[in-house]
Amino acid sequence: MGGIVVFGAGGRAGRAVTAEARARGHEVTAVVRDTGRHAGITADGVQLAGGDITDPAAVAAAGRGRFAAVHAVSPFTGPEQGFADLDPDFFVKAADALLLGLAETGVARLVVVGLFANLRTREGGLVMDDPAAFPPRIRPFAAAHQAGLDRLRAAQTSVDWLVLTPPALLAADAPRTGRYRIGGETVPDAGPAHLSYADLAVAALDEIEAPRHHRTRVSVLD
Repeated sequence: MGGIVVFGAGGRAGRAVTAEARARGHEVTAVVRDTGRHAGITADGVQLAGGDITDPAAVAAAGRGRFAAVHAVSPFTGPEQGFADLDPDFFVKAADALLLGLAETGVARLVVVGLFANLRTREGGLVMDDPAAFPPRIRPFAAAHQAGLDRLRAAQTSVDWLVLTPPALLAADAPRTGRYRIGGETVPDAGPAHLSYADLAVAALDEIEAPRHHRTRVSVLD
């Protein structure tokens, strides 16, 4: 099996993707900002590395020898940290660095973990613009995510990217079922969907091993 680089491997989504990739026999480069905080990630077949996803050189170094990458990085650990230090261009810088650095080292496939707030409503707007559906205080984070998606869509690149958007309710401790559904860019009619991080990782690895969606954004549901 080929190797995969997981950016943001210290977070819940990144850890789940790393575990799923190892279970399928892939070697993994697990990239985090501070290796001292994530020594527990190291395991058989997992190489822990420090790196800044907004730095093309760091992306290229981490991706060397790998055939696919996953972007599961957040600029902070949660909304409770506030948004005073949020760089509104974080996800734009990450998109630029990923596309440049991965192309330089021949990494062909990129799967990005998206944000539910950037999906479209049935009325045609965005979830993040509906204060009844999404807290306005968190909107700056959603807007930063949207800017990153827009940057990917506008890019001329050899990297075959996909934004995989989970539902708003992701269960950290729910078991892996191996089942999920792929939806479009509009919030589903069936009401709030639930998904485990483990099954989000299944969807990500399926799209890496047998890509079905190219240079687009889809939703993944339970």
